[in-house]
Amino acid sequence: MSLVSRNKTKKNKSMINVCIIEDKRDIREGLKIIIDGDEEINCLSTYEDGESALIGIPKNLPDVLIMDIGLPGISGIEAVKILKDNHPQLDIIMLTVHADDESVFQSLSAGACGYLMKNTFPSKLISAIKEVRKGGAPMTSNIARMVVGSFNSFANPQPMLTKREKEVLHFLCDGNSYNMISDKLFISRDTVRYHIKNIYQKLQVNSKSEAVSKALKNKLV
Repeated sequence: MSLVSRNKTKKNKSMINVCIIEDKRDIREGLKIIIDGDEEINCLSTYEDGESALIGIPKNLPDVLIMDIGLPGISGIEAVKILKDNHPQLDIIMLTVHADDESVFQSLSAGACGYLMKNTFPSKLISAIKEVRKGGAPMTSNIARMVVGSFNSFANPQPMLTKREKEVLHFLCDGNSYNMISDKLFISRDTVRYHIKNIYQKLQVNSKSEAVSKALKNKLV
């Protein structure tokens, strides 16, 4: 099939129109080739920075945005906030090299529906575009684990120990007796008992071994 007839075929179908915001020309053009290579997806437009995207996108709205984070000028995260505020129907997938939790959660909080790394296979990118249009939230596996881990931490918040309780717990984990902790912290044995009683209550445990196990598992010391 010729390029002309192929494009006509694509235009006659119910296409997913995609916009790419990426500052690196080679990556931007490579993404366009990948997207236009699928019969169900069309690269509607490309932009090299957030400012030009904010001007151009409202004039010709796509279905899906592929957004980089590290753009010159306004960041990808800032651009997502503005675009989602004005066009909540847009599905936005972040495609970036940033895998730190701050970038992930700021992007998702701003309104991104998906988060992929730039080393994602072309087939995975195509699947992600189709998935997000069906209401999914495509993410690279390590990003998905990070999000789940954060949710679990939120659902099971860490106990709020005082500075002194953390010190007592630290010595307890090191195998120190009550007398040894008393000597090292220059407090009475009764005060050590008082702190340990509070530690047990906050950690919801009933013994030294349980307290030590929970402290090590949750990295409290």
